[in-house]
Amino acid sequence: MEYRATARQDSPSAPPAQPPGFTSVLERNIDALRRKRQQEEEKASLQDRIAEVITRFSGSMAFVYVHLGLVAGWVAANLGLVPGVPAFDPTFVILATFASVEAIFLSTFVLISQNRAAAEADRRSELDLQTNLLSEHEITRLLTLTRAIAGHLGIREASDPTLEELERHVAPEKVLDRLTEDEDSHSP
Repeated sequence: MEYRATARQDSPSAPPAQPPGFTSVLERNIDALRRKRQQEEEKASLQDRIAEVITRFSGSMAFVYVHLGLVAGWVAANLGLVPGVPAFDPTFVILATFASVEAIFLSTFVLISQNRAAAEADRRSELDLQTNLLSEHEITRLLTLTRAIAGHLGIREASDPTLEELERHVAPEKVLDRLTEDEDSHSP
C-alpha cells in the first residue's frame, strides 16, 4: 500500500509533493498580493477609475460591435437606404468629425490607464530588484558559510576560481553604472 502511494507521487502525471508548510506560505503570499492590489484599486481617484472603465470597454468586442452598428446605420441613412429617414450627413463630414473627436478622447483615456499601469509596473520592478538583491546577499552568505563548514570538516573542495567571485557581494549601483556605460557606448 505504501509502495503505491510512493509510485503515484513519482509518476509523471501526478503533481509533485509539496514541502510541508509550502502551501500556507504560497497562500499567504497570494492573499497579500491580492490585498495590495485591492488597496491600490481603492486608492485610485474617481478620474482614474472612469478612465479605466472607458479603456476596458473601448478595448472590448462589444465596443467594436456597437461602433459597427452605429457607423453602418449612419452610412445607410445618409445613402438613402433607410426609408423615411432623410440624409442628414450626405458628405459624412459630421461622421468623420465625431470619429476624430472620439479618437482623441479614447487615446487620452488609454494614455491615462497606461500611465497608471506603468507606475504600477515600476513599483513591481522595484520590489523585484529589492527581492533579487536580498536573495543575492543571502546566497552569497550561504556560499561563504558552506565553504567555512566544509573547511571546518576538512572537506577539500575542487579548485574553482568562480567560487571566490561568487562569494563577493554585488554592488547594484556598480552594475547599473556598467549597464549605462554599455548603453552609451552602443548608442549612435
